[in-house]
Amino acid sequence: MSLADFLTPIDMSRIAPQNGFNASQLGHKIAAYTDQFPDLEEGGYHMAIIGVKEDRHAVNNSGCAEAPDFVREKLYQLYEGDFASKIADLGNIRRGAALTDTYAALKVVAEELIKSDIIPVIIGGGQDLTYAQFTAYEQLEQKVDLVIIDQSFDLEDDFERNEGETTSNSFLSKIFLHEPNYLFNFSNLGYQTYLTSQESLRVMDKLLFDVHRLGELSGQIAVAEPVIRNANMLSFDIGAIRSSDAMGNANATPNGFYGEEACQICRYAGYNDKLTSIGFYEYNPAYDVNGQTAILLAQMIWYFIEGFYNRKSDFPLNPKSQYLIYKTTLTHDEHEVVFVKSKKSDRWWMQVPYPAGGSLNERYHLVPCSYDDYMTAVNGEMPDLWWRTYQKLN
Repeated sequence: MSLADFLTPIDMSRIAPQNGFNASQLGHKIAAYTDQFPDLEEGGYHMAIIGVKEDRHAVNNSGCAEAPDFVREKLYQLYEGDFASKIADLGNIRRGAALTDTYAALKVVAEELIKSDIIPVIIGGGQDLTYAQFTAYEQLEQKVDLVIIDQSFDLEDDFERNEGETTSNSFLSKIFLHEPNYLFNFSNLGYQTYLTSQESLRVMDKLLFDVHRLGELSGQIAVAEPVIRNANMLSFDIGAIRSSDAMGNANATPNGFYGEEACQICRYAGYNDKLTSIGFYEYNPAYDVNGQTAILLAQMIWYFIEGFYNRKSDFPLNPKSQYLIYKTTLTHDEHEVVFVKSKKSDRWWMQVPYPAGGSLNERYHLVPCSYDDYMTAVNGEMPDLWWRTYQKLN
């Protein structure tokens, strides 16, 4: 089986300018599938772009299937940064006869890329494709930390019953109920309370998941970095960005992240040593005046690429000489909370012990945290992140 069986080549006549690309532009640097499929074994690629022309279950956003080539046109015009990129563009996933066929194709392609240490950069299409992105990890025998950037939780009204088809408004239920269950943690960044039911918030609290309101992050986006650093995969709904900065979405609203905040989120994602796939969903060219949202989305991908090529490779924590260990004692407890700080990046992690017999290979789980978590422990209080993680390990 060849991955080319699932993909269609790119029509460069609608993407490339008449005079071609400048030697420094990404359009000249990216190995695009036009006539010949890129050789993934010999190419030494670090990431691969995949378009998915599928919007059959993108609720109230029909037309987002046309997104991939519009984003490519803007992305290819950007100049390479201070890095030597090795990126392939594998074209577009063939639209299946049934929606499940598209999901299956995306799962196979993403899974093979992840196994080959190539990061899939997925351009949808509806955000229900996140489910296919998630199932790509099923055969990898690892727990998955999932981060979604969205203005609401895409849960069904009745969480316990999942009889309907997977849609952009319900795919999260499908992920939570998936068997076998290999989801360790879910985090949402940027939800807006008036777009979110209290029942879904109670579900998140019951499952010990991390959800962060837009107001917690607005103007202080660095708060999101430890959350993003914990992700194996990330899904970004373009509707999480305010309509004034990204009008190319039929469900766009006045509030959301600013464009520069969205770019910073993507840079954090690229910088994350753990992250092995990323998807950008729900961009709809039909609503995009002067292609401004396509430009923003291209810039977001550029920042992801830049973040990747600035990775410090300080996770896992090895060698130990590159880290500082801080031990704190709580005021009303003899328990000791241990923190680790990287000398390379100044980033923090917290050690959370496994329960007795919980792990045969490790004594503790390392969770990304912030300096504020450390200061909370220094002041004698247990960080909330420690408790939530400890309960999940049990």
